[in-house]
Amino acid sequence: MRSHSLVLALGAAIVAAGCATPQTETAQAAPNPRVKFGKPISNADIAAWDIDIRTTDGKGLPVGRGTVAEGKVVYEAKCVSCHGADAKGGPVYGTMVGGIGSFKTNTRVLTPGSMYPYAPILFDYIRRAMPMDHPQSLSTNETYAVSAYLLNLNGIIPDNAVMDQNTLARVQMPNRNGFIVDDRPDTKAVRCMTNCK
Repeated sequence: MRSHSLVLALGAAIVAAGCATPQTETAQAAPNPRVKFGKPISNADIAAWDIDIRTTDGKGLPVGRGTVAEGKVVYEAKCVSCHGADAKGGPVYGTMVGGIGSFKTNTRVLTPGSMYPYAPILFDYIRRAMPMDHPQSLSTNETYAVSAYLLNLNGIIPDNAVMDQNTLARVQMPNRNGFIVDDRPDTKAVRCMTNCK
């Protein structure tokens, strides 16, 4: 029995010795404040990323223009494979046409015409996210044109409409008054970094 206990004790000592490692200092020295990382960023560098649009009035919409007819050409070349002919739904996305007034029912149809309260939202979304396989690849004029085409398919603007930074912001969307202002207290929060209340 005694040899068995001795073997167990010896084995435990070997395991403990193998697990024990000398304590080393792992704290890293503070970086040298004279070292400069990166490079200064210019206004031109920022401009490529600064594509915000205030959707209520179109502030920030870029200079450009597009017609309904031009939009149909762009749509058929770059959008139809996912959204289907005449934006009525395709293999990837459902319809983008119709549904106006459906938000007051239990059978809502989500389309730009039925849902968006302001037309610049459509431009902003297309510019940022479409085509899905190559987002932000459409030119400003192509984006205005596709926006015009979709608004026309929804019956919101006429066939001869031209959309630009002024006309798009003036389009009256059918669901403009279908939203309420979020007046919960936390929506009025002010960012604070020091000496906050």
